Amino acid sequence: MIARLAALLLLLLGLLPIANWIPGGHAAPWYQDRLDGWGSGGAIVLGIAVIAWIVLRGRPHLWPAGKWGSFSRQWHRADSAADLGIALAAFGLYAAVSRLVLSASPLLIDEIIQVYQARTFAAGALWRVAPAHPEFTGAMHLIDWGGKVYGQFPAGGPAMLALGTLAHAEWLVGPCFAAIGLFAFARVLRRIEGREGTALAALLLYALAPFTVFLSASMMNHVTTVTWLMLGTWALTVATATNVARIGPAFALGLAFACAATIRPLDGAVFALPAGAWLLWRARHGREHVVALLASGVGIALPLIALGWVNASQTGDALRFGYIEMWGRSHELGFHEAPWGFPHTPARGLELVNLYLLRLQSYFLETPVPSLLFATGALALVRRVQAFDRWALVACGGVLLSYWAYWHDGFYLGPRFMLPLTPWLALWTARFPAELAERTPSLPLRRAVLVAGLAALVIGGTQLVPLRAVQYRNGMLSMRLDVDAAARAQGVSGALVLVRESWGAQVIARMWGLGVSRVEAEQLYRSVDLCRLDEAVASVEQRGGGAQALASAVARDRADSAQLIPLRVSVDTTGRVMPGSTLTPRCTRRVLEDRAGYTLFPPLLLARGDNRYIRDLHARDTLLLNADPSRPVWLVTRATDVGSPLRFERVNLDSARAEWKAP
Repeated sequence: MIARLAALLLLLLGLLPIANWIPGGHAAPWYQDRLDGWGSGGAIVLGIAVIAWIVLRGRPHLWPAGKWGSFSRQWHRADSAADLGIALAAFGLYAAVSRLVLSASPLLIDEIIQVYQARTFAAGALWRVAPAHPEFTGAMHLIDWGGKVYGQFPAGGPAMLALGTLAHAEWLVGPCFAAIGLFAFARVLRRIEGREGTALAALLLYALAPFTVFLSASMMNHVTTVTWLMLGTWALTVATATNVARIGPAFALGLAFACAATIRPLDGAVFALPAGAWLLWRARHGREHVVALLASGVGIALPLIALGWVNASQTGDALRFGYIEMWGRSHELGFHEAPWGFPHTPARGLELVNLYLLRLQSYFLETPVPSLLFATGALALVRRVQAFDRWALVACGGVLLSYWAYWHDGFYLGPRFMLPLTPWLALWTARFPAELAERTPSLPLRRAVLVAGLAALVIGGTQLVPLRAVQYRNGMLSMRLDVDAAARAQGVSGALVLVRESWGAQVIARMWGLGVSRVEAEQLYRSVDLCRLDEAVASVEQRGGGAQALASAVARDRADSAQLIPLRVSVDTTGRVMPGSTLTPRCTRRVLEDRAGYTLFPPLLLARGDNRYIRDLHARDTLLLNADPSRPVWLVTRATDVGSPLRFERVNLDSARAEWKAP
């Protein structure tokens, strides 16, 4: 029953554009193009399958019967040595992709802030001392009030990256943990999948799935989370293998699932809870099983106690995470107003789950046909589901249910929230040929279906994956900043470097300096004419006011937010203005500066040289210039052309001060 339900869920939410049928929320405008691609790709794969069926009916000797079985038996006999070899090969692949495709750099703001926090941990601290003027060094997801600076993310993720910081190889943390997780998955497969060929196929599918490969090459915390989930799953297979209670494995599974929860609490919880329920059910067999259950509880408690200690040090409350400190209760799970102001409803959650599974149809295997077809078919055809399969399906259902109730659309290198599902999708994909064999006696048909699947993988691997790699390699170029190398090349050393961001980014940072929360700053930026907002911020700064004073100053302007239009005259069109309004001379200068070029400040938080980088805020720069007059002052920008290098310019302070005094 549970397998059929999973198949129906994948069929409906993974193939139909339900998000497009619900008005006013998330949508998949690309669905028709995707459908057209599946149609043409499916025709090619179907043609190959028909040819294979015709040929194999007449010439069955052409099929390499027994080859895969022989190979998989060799893998099975080699045991842990073979699994280690596959994991090491995968590590090499993931590391190469990290270097060649992702520039071995943190590209998303989430990665940047977690690396920043990892370096704080590696230095022996839980937080850094907050500056007097946080607007110069603040960033999204970085908490910089209450005298402390730390990232919003749970401590487990940065703690994993801190190992890379100590080894001077942060970029290898993802590949290394992914390889460890792959080894654990191999050990799981040996215990839960009795068909050696299916087990090896599942292992290789998961190891080489493009979605796995690209995310494993990144610094995203989903990778380390899945590794701990796999280690916990391995321990669970041992703990439940027989009716004999196993205290050590029970402790290990609790420890591993809790470590996952210190990185991504939701993911850890949805796998730990059904595992705990399973051990609780086994506890009816006697005292030894009760002890095993308690041992798993001890394992869970240890990492969570450490997490609570870090939370208490940072936010002042062991149960309060950094992202709640930054965004408030609107960041929590459930149906309520989201941080950006829109309501997260059950319908919007359904849209998100639909989008995740639709995207997974492409990003998981990058095949010319939907990637989840074989997995869906296997779930629909299976006659009997084993206990461990039921646990995995319940946990995977928990992932979907949890992210249905979560407001954010997590997309980076694919539907990243779905990474915990991929080992199990790989397993059910590999099971399809065997499940089909139990349902049909036609050997040529079964072999033709297998040929079709292999053809889809080959086409994807040779045609579509290289295109995706090029897309990723040429994407997010503004975040691939080696500022230390650029500074050395241009002779900038021991300097105070002003980082020119866009006008809108400057205004947002200045609001942070007034004590405006990240949520309110985003909402003000979206609902007030940018030129008017800039003037209001400047006025409040001059009067020494704060967030409340700014809110009062722009209250009347917010009433007209529905009339705002994008700032078309600027390179950065995220700012909004009233139709027909005229920019003041100062606002005009900011637009001209944007046209001349700007860069992003967050990547420079990770600079390691002897330069000090602060955000350029024009007249407010004097607050730091006067406090540190011994350093030469430079300005760093980059041209508006995509991929332009950083350019450093020496600042003439007399000219700069004259410009700052201009109206």
